[in-house]
Amino acid sequence: MKRRDLLKGAAAGVLAGASLQRVEAAPRTAAAAVLKPPAEGAIPVAFLISDGAVVIDFTGPWEVFQDVEAPGQMRSAFSLYTVSESTRPIRASGGLRITPDYDFASAPPPKVVVIPAQHGPSAAALDWVRSTARRADVTMSVCTGAFLLARTGLLAGKSATTHHNAFKEFAMAFPDVKLQRGARFVEEGNLASAGGLSSGIDLALRVVERYYGREAARKTAFYMEYQGEGWMNPASNAIYATAPVAAAGHPLCPVCQMEVDAATAPRSTYKGKSYSFCSAEHKQLFDSAPDKFLE
Repeated sequence: MKRRDLLKGAAAGVLAGASLQRVEAAPRTAAAAVLKPPAEGAIPVAFLISDGAVVIDFTGPWEVFQDVEAPGQMRSAFSLYTVSESTRPIRASGGLRITPDYDFASAPPPKVVVIPAQHGPSAAALDWVRSTARRADVTMSVCTGAFLLARTGLLAGKSATTHHNAFKEFAMAFPDVKLQRGARFVEEGNLASAGGLSSGIDLALRVVERYYGREAARKTAFYMEYQGEGWMNPASNAIYATAPVAAAGHPLCPVCQMEVDAATAPRSTYKGKSYSFCSAEHKQLFDSAPDKFLE
């Protein structure tokens, strides 16, 4: 999945009749509760994948969880597995071929669920997330995986974040979710959402901290040679709180604010002004409701 493909189809089928919502400028969620690890055994973590799953969105958190040792016990703290609608191989971003460990019927019940960006979810995937989230300690989305989590209805009335290029689409698709710009991650009870791509690493480290304390998370980050400290500061994506502004000769797609090449980009004219788009899909979205995207 190329950079521009990340956002294609993320909101497919959910924008009709939607309106823009109020957008939060900074994270305002209360501190998430400390989580209690089991006395014995590892914490099961399920990674929900399907075609188009963005590799760093799930392999970043996978690396975090696999590197954690239960303090004082010399054993793996987390047990990791992939789940999909079936166990047929899927193609993740860049063509990576993965055979899921379980289908929805056979998957062990997880305590942590990781939802990366991926192609539009099936009804079965949404049902599985709704069911598992009721018993899980944390159900976390990464990047535009927030669209899938929001489509379950679990985020209604709650705060969340997503990739900065998807803010407009998310706000229009889910007016009952309080979108937070400038958040590296957002926690709401047993739900959590991370910003784009590498933000999932920080949210995973934050989950480690909630289970085993800050020192365990620090040791994991140190072992990984990971220098980012966003897991300790959910407001560390503040650079994305302000929407970018187009400059002369550098137009932005009005749907995702991604810079486009005006010479080759699809174009539309609305009220006498020309707009360029990163993709035909975003041109179509804009043409269906231009006033909403220009608010």
